[in-house]
Amino acid sequence: MFPLAAVVFPTTGLPLHVFERRYQCLARDVMSGTGEFGICLISRGCEVGGGDERVDVGTRVHIELAAPLGEERWILVTKGIERIRVLEWLEDDPYPRARVQAMPVSGGGATRDLVASTFRAVKALRRLYSEFADGWSSPCVDLQLEESLDAAPWMLCAMSPLSLSDLQILLEVTDDYSRLSLLRELCDAKRKDLEDVLRLSDQG
Repeated sequence: MFPLAAVVFPTTGLPLHVFERRYQCLARDVMSGTGEFGICLISRGCEVGGGDERVDVGTRVHIELAAPLGEERWILVTKGIERIRVLEWLEDDPYPRARVQAMPVSGGGATRDLVASTFRAVKALRRLYSEFADGWSSPCVDLQLEESLDAAPWMLCAMSPLSLSDLQILLEVTDDYSRLSLLRELCDAKRKDLEDVLRLSDQG
């Protein structure tokens, strides 16, 4: 397991800079085996040094590309495969480990209309956020509605500028229809909050 201050969604990518000794060991073991490991959000603490608190729902990822940097450091390009739930955390020796089970998405699939309306909500928030948050950057995701409806909900979650806690909630939602409905609701609420702040700022 690789606990991070990040939420990773199935079908979406995440680059990792591996420099800490325990994760160098994890990378060696993983690359000599299946190329897969789990990523979960750190709920409290920091990524380096251990002693962190972790959530129990994360994502199994696969290493798509591994680039050595020297001194056993790596740039890993990973891609999410499926959600996982931690059943038991094991001893962090030599790196975080856990017993997990897969968490398939249940019924309540996405519709094309819901994907389109959620896409508009996400894009509207991204545009506003880029003006409001100086220096903010977000993964550039060009979503084509012709793509698989199975991948679209995850891609929309990944490209939304929401808090880590909101993203974790979206990861844990059991079906795509509810996930997209909640994502649209969160984006609309965040956009209205930012518009109110900008309006008050203009008035001042």
